[in-house]
Order: sequence, then C-alpha cells, then structure tokens
Amino acid sequence: MPRAAQRRLHVLRRPKLRQSWSKYNLYNLWRQRDPKIGNADHETFFQQKWKAKGLLRAYHGEHIKERDWERMFSRRLLSVANMNPRYMAENDGSEMAAGRGSGKDTERNWDADVVKPSVITPYMNMTFAPMERRLDIAIFRAMFASSARQARHFVVHGKVKVNGKVMNFPAYKLNPGDMFQVDPDAVLFATGAPKKKGGSNARLGITGSQKNNAEAEPAAEEEAEGAEAEGAEATAEASEEVPEQDPETTDKPEAPKADMKPTRFAIRKLTEQAKSILAKDKDVSASQKQNLRSFLKRAKPLLSKAGRSAATPADVLDELNSMVKELNLSGAPTDAAAAAANAAPAATPEAPASPSSGQAVASTRRGPPRSIEDLNEDELKALQRLIKEEEENPADPTKPYHTPWKPRDYMSPFAFIPRYLEVNQKVCSAVYLRHPVARVGSAEVPTPFGPSTNQLAFNWYLRRR
Repeated sequence: MPRAAQRRLHVLRRPKLRQSWSKYNLYNLWRQRDPKIGNADHETFFQQKWKAKGLLRAYHGEHIKERDWERMFSRRLLSVANMNPRYMAENDGSEMAAGRGSGKDTERNWDADVVKPSVITPYMNMTFAPMERRLDIAIFRAMFASSARQARHFVVHGKVKVNGKVMNFPAYKLNPGDMFQVDPDAVLFATGAPKKKGGSNARLGITGSQKNNAEAEPAAEEEAEGAEAEGAEATAEASEEVPEQDPETTDKPEAPKADMKPTRFAIRKLTEQAKSILAKDKDVSASQKQNLRSFLKRAKPLLSKAGRSAATPADVLDELNSMVKELNLSGAPTDAAAAAANAAPAATPEAPASPSSGQAVASTRRGPPRSIEDLNEDELKALQRLIKEEEENPADPTKPYHTPWKPRDYMSPFAFIPRYLEVNQKVCSAVYLRHPVARVGSAEVPTPFGPSTNQLAFNWYLRRR
C-alpha cells in the first residue's frame, strides 16, 4: 500500500489563510485580495455562502471539527457603544438612547465642502467570536505559540495552566477573569529561532552543496552521538541531587558532585569544530582527516564518561587535551585550528589548560595576549556589554531552540495582541479580560476577510436556507 501523502497546510497555488506565523502564510496574506463573492450573477446564494464559509473556516480554527464549531456558534453578536465620558458628564444621555441602534440618526449636511462618510459597526466580523474563547486560540493570540496547532500541542502535553491548574483540554472555554500560563521554555521554543542541526556549519558559512560533497559522518552515527549526549546529560543531572543527611546516623554527607556541564559542552564544541573542518576545509591532508575521524570516535565514549557520577573535570580534561594534541592540525587553516584547540579551555574555566593546548593557541594568535588593564575605555565598555548580554541570554546547547535566544524570522508582522487579553511576557501568562465586542468602526476578532464575506458565512450557520 502506498503511503498516504501528508496534508500540506501552506500552498501558494490555491492559497488558504491560516493562523500561523509561517513565511508562506505571510506571503499569502500579503497577496490576499477581496474575494468579491456575490458580484457575479451565475452564483446562487447557496454557493456564495458555501464559498465564504470555506474561506473563513480555513483560517478560524481549521484544526477544529465542523460539528464542534457548530456547537459553539452563537447568533448573539456582542457590541458596545462608544461614549465620551466628558459628554456624558455634561448631559444626561437621554438623546443617546433615542432612535434605533446607538442613537438617533441626525440629518447630514450635503451642502458642506467635505461630507464625512457614515461609520458603521461591523457586526458581521464577530461571526467567529465564540472561537476566541478556546484555550488554544487564546494562547496563539497572546503570542505564546507560533500557530494554533502548536498551541493545541502545548495544551495536550501539559505545558499550560489555567488559574494555577494544569489544563489538558484545548477546547476549554475561557471565562472573563481566567488567567492562563504557558511553560516559558515552550514559549521560547515557539517564538525563538530554530536550532539548526549544523550550528557550527551555519556560522562558518558552509552551503548545502558543499556539505553534500564534503566527507561527513553517517547520519546513524550522529543520531547515536545525540542519544549518548542526552543520556549522559540526564545521568549527570540526576547525579547532581545531593541526598539529605539522616539525623539518626553519624555518617558524613557525601561531598557535592562537580559540575560537568562545561566539560560536556567543551567536548560537544570540539566535535562540531572537527566536523566543520572535515566539511569545509579542502586543503586538509588525508592523514589529518584520519586523525579527525579518530578524534570523533574517541569523543563519544569520553562524552559518556563525562556524564558518570564518578567523573571529575580534571580527568576528562586531561584526556581531552591529549586527544587535541594528537590532532596535529598544523596544515589546516588557522581559524579552524584555533577554534578546535581553544574550545575546551574556554568552556571549562575550572580547569587550567595543558601546555600542549596552550602552545597550539599561542601559535595561532595574532600578537601577544592583552590583559584587562591594557584595554581602553571603549573596549572595556564593549566587554562589559558582552558580559552582561551573556549573563542575561546565555548559550545553552541543551535547549531545543537556538541559544543565545533570538526571535524567529517573520515574527514582527504577526506581533498583535487583541484588546480583550492582558499579556505579561515576562512570566508568559495572560488574563482573558472579557469576551470580544464590536465597536463603531472596528471589531475585536482578528480576521483577514471583510464584513461582506463574514456576513455570508454568518448566514450559512444561521441555517436559513
């Protein structure tokens, strides 16, 4: 049986607008024009409503079943009248209640030089207002997820709390005053730049064709390395917990375990640099490539050793320095050799560098080393700024997103939060203040379609055929 083709959410030939921050969806939104449904005489009223319903349902909760939405649909459209507080203080407001709608219609002066058009209240844009009460849609509107589907994924996997309790139901209807909170790591993953597989390759400017043509390790070997790294990190994190002293015994408590995270980071950094040299540098000799492959094979058990409870940074670093010494990359470009030789001492401040690695670094430096006293005022300010940025936004290879964190591409056009939500980005929480309402000239339900298209969809769900 042939495997079923996966459904594509974003297409360019026959585009459908989605609740997503995808660049393809942004392009479809940019080129979206008025569908002009009902302008042709060959379309029946039923066909107009059917077409409008299809366009709107592709955007408003396309991951929700139609029968579930029909249960949420309400003929009641909430709206408010704009009232000037100063005017209401000077008058009793009786004239505002006269006539139909929000006030009595006044005759327009057609003899004036400029006749302002009448502003209506777009009630029809409130057709999908009940959809905004759903928890997953509210998370997407609060900019805690890059799509409504991703928000639903966060809810199902227990990343969201409502009023302090974990809520696993994406269809939960929020009430005015409800507060929901999303796991900060999930929000950083959703709104941050993705973590590229070849992070070092991207920094060194390697293109896809060069990576394919260059010699590289098999994919299965990289997956095994990632699995070993995750297992080593999990073992190390579990071993960092120190048991409490039993008051009924006289045994001395165990000494605190050494922090092996910088050492593991140094090993992974060196592994990335070795792979980048193999992929980028064509002038590396065959013997040097063989040494690099041998280093990659020896780095795997060393990474596992760094994750054990009995490991110490000094032992692991000595073996790592000996491995770096055996690389013998004198024929390789100086920048790659310096990065490979300097990765371990830079990431492990608790252990001194060996003479071999120190000589390798000194041979590739341009000029003698400078101390902090030799820096001028501008250089010292720049150094302080870099240190502050590193403290506030550190690099952590264990995170599933790119670190240091930076916002994902094409995010700014979607940076919009409705007025019925009060969002605090620092703690990744928001409060559902009230239900969306329509005002004179505007409606609070975000939609890419106009009132005429929404009116046809509203008539479809009224079931008046």
